[in-house]
Amino acid sequence: MAAADPPPRGTVRNPGSPSALRRLNQRRVVDALLAGGPATQAGLSRRTGLSTATVSNIVKDLLASGDAAVSPTTSSGRRALLVSLTPPSGLAIGMDFGRRHLRVLAATRGYEIVAEQEAELAAGYHPQQGLDRADELLAKVLVAAGAQRQDILGLGVGIPGPLDRRTGTAIGGTIHPEWVGIAVPELFRQRFGLPVFVDNDCNLGALAEVTWGSHRSVENLVFVKIGTGVGAGLILNGAPFYGSIGVTGELGHLTLDDRGQVCRCGNRGCLETFASTDVILHLLDGRTPGKLTTEAVVQMALGGDAATLRVIDDAGYSVGRALGLLANLINPEVIVVGGPLSGLGETLLAPVRRGLQRYAMPAVGNSTTVAMTELSEQAEALGAATLVIRSSVRP
Repeated sequence: MAAADPPPRGTVRNPGSPSALRRLNQRRVVDALLAGGPATQAGLSRRTGLSTATVSNIVKDLLASGDAAVSPTTSSGRRALLVSLTPPSGLAIGMDFGRRHLRVLAATRGYEIVAEQEAELAAGYHPQQGLDRADELLAKVLVAAGAQRQDILGLGVGIPGPLDRRTGTAIGGTIHPEWVGIAVPELFRQRFGLPVFVDNDCNLGALAEVTWGSHRSVENLVFVKIGTGVGAGLILNGAPFYGSIGVTGELGHLTLDDRGQVCRCGNRGCLETFASTDVILHLLDGRTPGKLTTEAVVQMALGGDAATLRVIDDAGYSVGRALGLLANLINPEVIVVGGPLSGLGETLLAPVRRGLQRYAMPAVGNSTTVAMTELSEQAEALGAATLVIRSSVRP
């Protein structure tokens, strides 16, 4: 007779009966699907520490009860079945606040997007104005999803700047100073009357990559967002890394030239003074009639404009240099690049890889995969919805 799988940490050593142990193991599988999204049975075995035979039997029970479903996928080049929870009632709402944009989407606990809205925001908008617009978009999302407010499980909110996780307060250094000093969770709870989960947008991008993207099995991942600011979200040993108070991944404030331009953080020569979209737009200003946009820069680069390609190459190399320094410290398996320049693909990734290879130790640089996000500009909102899914009541 095969030995029983060990109980998860924090449970009693003697579960009392085989049926009790089976319930405990089923809970581990369900929790793994809630936390990490759909997975193959082999992936669930790795996540839970349970044997593949145990996972297979639990999945059969979940399928028989209608609590799970399977769909075909490919894993390590072989055909496999992807296991997902059958979506119960209730929607997780993800909100991504940028400097000039807002995205609101609704997702099920089975990690399926059911509705989405986005809007432009005026630069320097007050948080209260952002909440008003979010309320409008949320109403449209619910209509599109055929749902009502009482169907909402909670709100996940991403903001573009560091948060003190002890208080949920936005702190200095953000590209959106209007948020500084505001206790963001309380602000949203007062407005919407719902459970609220708040995080930095880059942390949410990293979370989305290991739950929605093609990197579900990756234990050590960096998500770097190149936008008005340059930030990074870190997944270390399979979990988001927040450090002491939550201020991590401030890649844009690594100093590349201590005699360079003064950065908004007060230091000189930070990466953001070399590679943010604001810097790129400033360098290329006057290349097109009217106000130049990031979208126009992407099209100019893809169209082969020489000056644009040079600016993108310099910016990408600078980002790669900073990532090389970061990679030497944490040795990630994968670095995913996101943000409004993601449409550039290899045009941006090539100089990022060159910078990484130049400044990382050879063993680190050669073993680190650099890829563009497959989640486009949805990543941060998807990560925000994931916070709600992970915190929702277990079945």
